[in-house]
Amino acid sequence: MKFRQVHLDFHTSEAIEGIGRDFSKQQFQEMLKTGHVDSITLFSKCHHGWAYHPTSANQMHPHLDFDLLGAQMEAAHEIGVKTPVYLSAGLDERLARKHPQWLIRNQQERISWTADFMTPGYHQFCMNTPYLDVLSQQVEEVVKNYDVDGIFLDIVGVRECYCQYCVAAIRTQGSDPRNIQDMRTLWEQTYARYTSRMNETVHAWKPGLPVFHNSSHVDRGRRDLAHVNTHLELESLPTGGWGYDHFPLSARYAQTLGMDFLGMTGKFHTSWGEFGGYKHPNALRYETALSLANGARCSIGDQLHPGGQMDLATYSLIGEAYREVETKEEWCRDTTSMADIALLSVEATLWESGSDLHNQHKHQDIGAVRVLLEGHYLFDVVDLQADLSKYKVVILPDAISITALIKTNLTAFLAGGGKILATGRSGLSPDGTGFEFDLGVEFQEVSPFRPSYFRPKFDLPSLRKASFVMYTEGQNTVPTIDGIVLGSKENPYFNRDLFTFCSHQHTPSDLQESGTGMAEGQDGIYIAWNVFEDYATKGSLAVKEIIFYALDRLLSNNKSLMTNLPAQGVTTLQMQKNSNRWVNHLLYASPVRRGQGVEVIEDIPPLINTEVTVATAEQVQDVYLAPQNLSLPFSQVNELVTYTIPEWSCHQMVVIQF
Repeated sequence: MKFRQVHLDFHTSEAIEGIGRDFSKQQFQEMLKTGHVDSITLFSKCHHGWAYHPTSANQMHPHLDFDLLGAQMEAAHEIGVKTPVYLSAGLDERLARKHPQWLIRNQQERISWTADFMTPGYHQFCMNTPYLDVLSQQVEEVVKNYDVDGIFLDIVGVRECYCQYCVAAIRTQGSDPRNIQDMRTLWEQTYARYTSRMNETVHAWKPGLPVFHNSSHVDRGRRDLAHVNTHLELESLPTGGWGYDHFPLSARYAQTLGMDFLGMTGKFHTSWGEFGGYKHPNALRYETALSLANGARCSIGDQLHPGGQMDLATYSLIGEAYREVETKEEWCRDTTSMADIALLSVEATLWESGSDLHNQHKHQDIGAVRVLLEGHYLFDVVDLQADLSKYKVVILPDAISITALIKTNLTAFLAGGGKILATGRSGLSPDGTGFEFDLGVEFQEVSPFRPSYFRPKFDLPSLRKASFVMYTEGQNTVPTIDGIVLGSKENPYFNRDLFTFCSHQHTPSDLQESGTGMAEGQDGIYIAWNVFEDYATKGSLAVKEIIFYALDRLLSNNKSLMTNLPAQGVTTLQMQKNSNRWVNHLLYASPVRRGQGVEVIEDIPPLINTEVTVATAEQVQDVYLAPQNLSLPFSQVNELVTYTIPEWSCHQMVVIQF
């Protein structure tokens, strides 16, 4: 898999003439060189349904008079650039108007994506219809006729559908479309049949050719869905609604799967399909570096103008980021993440329990990742199939009931010396009546008060002791005989209601202790509120420092990495086993919100004298900056290697060579 990829969108309406008229082989090659691009995803078929090459399985764009795909591919291959090929699988507006009966329908027969055919937009296809045969022929034609380096199929996944093909299929199976569990099984079967058909179609002509089915999200806990792909492409445009929290969460899970993967951002100021929008070069520098730091390759989205000429401003922008990536690749190949903490994903456990994820919010995972990043902990995001033995602490964030499988896994983990941090309802039995592990508390009931308050028995670095408001749901607990109480719970005078309200937001604490807010038992620490949800939605400094205290207490003096990076800094530690070295990545940028919630990176100030300490019993031969190949002074005492980076900005790699 290449490091410096471009995903070249090309969705062009039939109402636009002169498609590809300005294409120039020389200009196309010059832009790829300017952008330091080594792979570019080209279009066979777009969301409008048009092909950009001669075709018998589809219809070429009515205003294209030559083989644009073939010309682009020839130009790229001539300068050593790979060319995966894109086909819009889930959307095809040309066919949607010819065969509306093939579209996804809800129970009220309404269509998906765009509400009707009188509103501009696309309409999504059901793969349980004859459309699957049409798509298979289109894919086969491209793989058979062109020297493709991969296939990218877009807008697919397990989809809810009540079209008449699905209704007929479920009745043929002896069930009823009103049986939601049987319908979910059917939708899973539909997607499995689609992926199998596409993969077989591709590999019948070119065995082993990379194939990726894009649903814009890699479902944590669904390894079966991940492994229908040859690799993963994590679509995550921070400015396009994903935000800067999304990619680290997805990547820290993806790297545990043992698959090649890339991070896909975009050159756009907002999101896909924006013409004339450009983000600051520093943003792309940071986003590509974030991919490298998390063991991923890089992909940047662009959109080709209908005339077919590549945009100089875009490839100059991309080149600023990819010029740096090119110099760093040597230290980013074949990496394995090093982590002290396993964050058990709430999303992954919901899949295991059969819960409907559409009715579940995902603040717990997001809040936990944000806390771990800001605390500069080394962590992975894991599912129920993960090997927990290599971790020191497992976090159960807010909403993880202890099923039989989870209990088996965690019991083995605890027997190996590990510890648990559980919060909110996590740690309780599935019926919610009691804790399955010794966390220093006994469960009583869900607290009737919201918000309520926490008074720690320890000092917070920034705030000291006080009653800190907790906005999310809390639990009433009491300490066990051997439990160590680390903080108490306090209630407000009353909940805010029609005849009982106080002040602008909520009622103050009555300052009376009303149970245990935080405790430690033999197996780990428990915090009585949904603190990770609280941090995702409110971002309270007190909540973050309470979690830091718990994690530091559980890790004791056994942290693999410590640093004085600012909170917005990010650090990871990647092992390159074949080169007998570790690579410490450090990143720093501070996104700000512009317009209506667009997260923007513009200024990246330099950081001075960043201190890092890494634990290792192995003798270190050298510590140096990469790609500068500049050695740093370091000391190694009591199995701790310490070094200081005098000055750096955006992204710096420090290589620990054994």
